[in-house]
Amino acid sequence: SHVANPAFSPNLPYDAVKDFAPITLISSGPAVLVVRSDFPAKNLSEFIAYARANPGKISYGSVGIGSNTHLAGSLLSHMAKVDMLHVPYKGSATIQTDILGGSLTTGFVTLSGAQGLIQDGRMRALAVSTAKRSSVLPDVPAVAEMLPGFEISGWYGLMAPANTPPDVIRRLNTEVTAILRTPDIANRLRDGGMESSPTTPEAFGEYIKAELSRWVNAIKVANIKD
Repeated sequence: SHVANPAFSPNLPYDAVKDFAPITLISSGPAVLVVRSDFPAKNLSEFIAYARANPGKISYGSVGIGSNTHLAGSLLSHMAKVDMLHVPYKGSATIQTDILGGSLTTGFVTLSGAQGLIQDGRMRALAVSTAKRSSVLPDVPAVAEMLPGFEISGWYGLMAPANTPPDVIRRLNTEVTAILRTPDIANRLRDGGMESSPTTPEAFGEYIKAELSRWVNAIKVANIKD
């Protein structure tokens, strides 16, 4: 929401960069592109070829207009030059149910929600939306391996008001990053489909700027209006 809201609404009463002091990125994780296990395409390359051969016959679900799963599907359509119908839902579970039932072709869904269905063979994971592969599904490629520049991720970070003293920011960063590096916390995050991703305040600030640019571009591609 921190980078999506300004991308949707440029006239917000706050500045997502100037009004906040970054402390650290906490965690990040992908959405995963899934199909039913009997779908003809076995990988992303075959999926794109199938979509190009069947224009307008591929439908993809998302958890709502403007969500990261919507933008991931829209960006995939744009970059792969395929025609897919967007079907917005109110939740990820219904998307998975309709994919399994055959009324929906595909969708980017949360890794935590789909992991069990992928492991038991009811769904096939074609790709993850992050720039690199996820340690949770290391054998599943990132979309960016085929379509360089593709990246849509979900993330959580810790920030403070812009006027927070630098020594307070440093202390919080030191304490929180130490916690995030403990095996227990890292494993708990991984169980939820996320990666522990501690950073310096400066690196988190640059990450936020890059994400703002990425979301503005993705929303432009999806032609979403405020």
